[in-house]
Amino acid sequence: MRGEGTAGGSTPGGGGFAGAVASEWTKVWTVRAAYVCLVAGALLMGVFTFYYGAIARINDHPVQPVGNAPVAAAVLVQFVVVVLAMTTVTSEYATTGVRATLLWVPVRHRVELAKAVVAAVVAFVAGVLFGVLGTAVAWASFESRATFDATEVLGQVLLLGGYLALVAVLTVGVSFALRAPAAVLTVLFLLLYGVPTVLVGLGGEVLRAVNDRLPHGAGTHAMLADDAPYPRVVGFLIVAGWAAVGHLIGREVLRRRDA
Repeated sequence: MRGEGTAGGSTPGGGGFAGAVASEWTKVWTVRAAYVCLVAGALLMGVFTFYYGAIARINDHPVQPVGNAPVAAAVLVQFVVVVLAMTTVTSEYATTGVRATLLWVPVRHRVELAKAVVAAVVAFVAGVLFGVLGTAVAWASFESRATFDATEVLGQVLLLGGYLALVAVLTVGVSFALRAPAAVLTVLFLLLYGVPTVLVGLGGEVLRAVNDRLPHGAGTHAMLADDAPYPRVVGFLIVAGWAAVGHLIGREVLRRRDA
């Protein structure tokens, strides 16, 4: 199957972009993977933030904002979002269901955009809820080793949701480009965790600068009030740039080789 469908970009009686989004929304909630991922994300957030706060208290770390705990947990929770967003694409290629999807929505870029929007919305809402959960658990675990500022906590929770939403968009794009779950997970694991870990471990000004321009490094700077080399908004824009590049690559591959 190739091409962009009919010349007008839609089919008679088609639901347009709104219909494509509605279809993708229904697909997400009719498979077990979404629920498993969300439960796993909540469990990871709860366990990690409890551990984070307990270690800070036991080791008498300097007092810090309680919102730092759920932000730190993003290093793990982001992969729950990766799996959730990836399966919206790779499961259809594995079952050849993508052929039906492309018949129903013949405008190729509309298919990818609809999947990206739905994955981003789910990831944002989940991220906010995870952030609230993590903040509550960390507050109890920190005891007196954390500060609570409602404005700062709200900002970090919303930024966590925004970061995970962008990770979802990036994942959808990479999934359309690679299509095989193992390949998608490998690339995103290296990009979001493997390479940053190596760069931070090796240290050095140049390697730290490279890490600051990778998605997780930039996202962490955006979510934390730390000594970042750029303002928070720049960190968030860097993550958005990665998401846009992934989306465009996936769109181009889908345009050239759809099913």
